[in-house]
Amino acid sequence: MRTYRVEEIAEIVGGILTKVSDAEIKKLMPPLLADENTLALALSEEEIENLAKTKAKAALVPLGVNMEHISTIEVERPRLAMMKLLHLFYNAPDAPVGVHPSAYIHPEATLGENVSIGPNVVVGRGSKIGNNSKLLANCYVGRDCTVGENCLFHPGCKIGDNSTIGNRVIFQHNVSIGADGFSFVTENPDVIEQARKEGAVVEQNTKQKVYKIPSIGGVVIEDDVEIGANSCVDKGTIENTVVGAQTKIDDLVMIGHNCKIGKACMIVSQVGIAGSCRIGDRVVIAGQAGLADHLEIGSDSIIMAKAGVTKSFPEKSIIIGAPAVPRKDFIKQLKTMKMAEEMVQKFKKYEHLLDSLVNQEE
Repeated sequence: MRTYRVEEIAEIVGGILTKVSDAEIKKLMPPLLADENTLALALSEEEIENLAKTKAKAALVPLGVNMEHISTIEVERPRLAMMKLLHLFYNAPDAPVGVHPSAYIHPEATLGENVSIGPNVVVGRGSKIGNNSKLLANCYVGRDCTVGENCLFHPGCKIGDNSTIGNRVIFQHNVSIGADGFSFVTENPDVIEQARKEGAVVEQNTKQKVYKIPSIGGVVIEDDVEIGANSCVDKGTIENTVVGAQTKIDDLVMIGHNCKIGKACMIVSQVGIAGSCRIGDRVVIAGQAGLADHLEIGSDSIIMAKAGVTKSFPEKSIIIGAPAVPRKDFIKQLKTMKMAEEMVQKFKKYEHLLDSLVNQEE
């Protein structure tokens, strides 16, 4: 295990070192769990207070925090500095270069230089795996796929036919790319079509037949995308489903067929995006939000947690509620509800006077 001097760490993160320490830094921990060979990470007010009780000799702190009893490295963006340090101490998955004997590589598939193909991996006909990419145990890559350079697919990832994966893409465990979209049609107008047109369900057809619409499009995942465990991106019906460069997707996210997700978006756990939505660049979608199909969300928008989005919104929108509305309208609704509550309380206070007036008139 490599150790670092405090001066080395200060240089790596571009921080201000208050005083030199003789500590040899071997790990990173919160202050209360740190020992003499640990760099204490005190990024919040609570953790800064805990530095008074730490055994660490050095700490990473926000700019302007100075402790007399401990050497501090002050940084302007603590989380950015933490990211750089975590890369120093990160242990990459065990993925030796070469093809494991239990893997199956189709004779017409192409492997680049220094690839790692783990146990039970399958690479289909006509597919290409780029230089330095790693496919860990039980991954499946279908027919005519392209996987770029320096990719990392954790165990159990499944990549459907005709998928295109860019460079430096990371898929966490059991990601599904390129499954068929949820797309069906009935012989006669179904209840959803009736409700949209009439505002109500007017007829029942107990013998209705439902036919699957095949998905013949693909999926395009651009460079530097990361997708969390057990998330799914379905392929398009005819055109491709696209996830833009630098977008980061959390665990348990569902992206439907034909969707176009922009660049540098952040999509948090348990979000569901129905088919044919268009999401702009740098959009943040918080946990458990749901988007109806065929919506457009403009760039630099924020969809807050548990929002139920049923209509499109322009760029730079902050969206909240179910059904979702702009944040300022949501706050107005809350104020109105509060005023209504106060009015009800006032009415109850004087209700007996109103009753007596009514009785007098009678």
